[in-house]
Amino acid sequence: MTTAVATPFRFFSLQVLRTRRLGPSLVRVTFGGADLHAFHSDGRDQSLSLFLPHPGQPEPVVPLDLGWGSPRSSEAENGGGWWQAWRELPDDVRAVMRSYTLRSLRRDAEGSTVEIDIDFALHGIEPGAPAPAGPASRWAARATPGDRVLLLGPAIADNRAIRFRPPEDTGLVVLCGDETAVPAATAILESLPAGTCARAWLEVPHAGDIQDVRTQADAEITWLVRHDGSPMAVDAVRAARLPPAGRPYVWIAGESGRVKALRRHFVAERGVDRRRVTFVGYWRQGMAEEELRAAG
Repeated sequence: MTTAVATPFRFFSLQVLRTRRLGPSLVRVTFGGADLHAFHSDGRDQSLSLFLPHPGQPEPVVPLDLGWGSPRSSEAENGGGWWQAWRELPDDVRAVMRSYTLRSLRRDAEGSTVEIDIDFALHGIEPGAPAPAGPASRWAARATPGDRVLLLGPAIADNRAIRFRPPEDTGLVVLCGDETAVPAATAILESLPAGTCARAWLEVPHAGDIQDVRTQADAEITWLVRHDGSPMAVDAVRAARLPPAGRPYVWIAGESGRVKALRRHFVAERGVDRRRVTFVGYWRQGMAEEELRAAG
């Protein structure tokens, strides 16, 4: 079931095609669906809203028949509609909504999107996890072909849920993030053209989460493994010397507190123009996404 809307975003009814474990803390889920012919995105950190069923439900419960009214976090056009009705459903009925970034999409010969990948960080699933898994991690860990989800995503390739936008005069691209930002950061690195100078610090729980990133850019990627005693990204970046490659553009994503600390470092300590720093808090330590939305 889908809803046609006169906005850059719409719902897509999708099914799991396959899954692939990328490491102890990451799993890639590939989705398909007839609706994907209308899915378009040119962004490498494209934000998506994913709606998941509770255990025992055949599909996520979202009252789409009540009309359009989008989450205020990114796509809000107006109030009411399905959004308000969805929020008023009982907790054990209302579909679980979580924000993710698009890892990749594949198109057919006519240019229509036929598959999309979303990489899930398995918080609470990986060995030695300090906290229990949330509903999205549990869903992703046991996802099987045929499982049904709803996706609120872009119908227009250039949309405001894309954050990575380096100015034309950028001489150095700097990326910083934890495992929740790895999908977007690696997609960005893969998209950078030859000759681009890039430095990246990516923090993951386990050495098995390190990925082989193929990029044409002049990129130096530093993987920081928490369980091996590596320094946290803030400390590693503060100790690093950046190449003198012209005006930098900085992209930071991940846990909200560390994102803010990294932004302060680049703006206050390195003197980077704050307008050239993009920062996104994907999650906050000790808070569920519902709490983070309410606080934000």
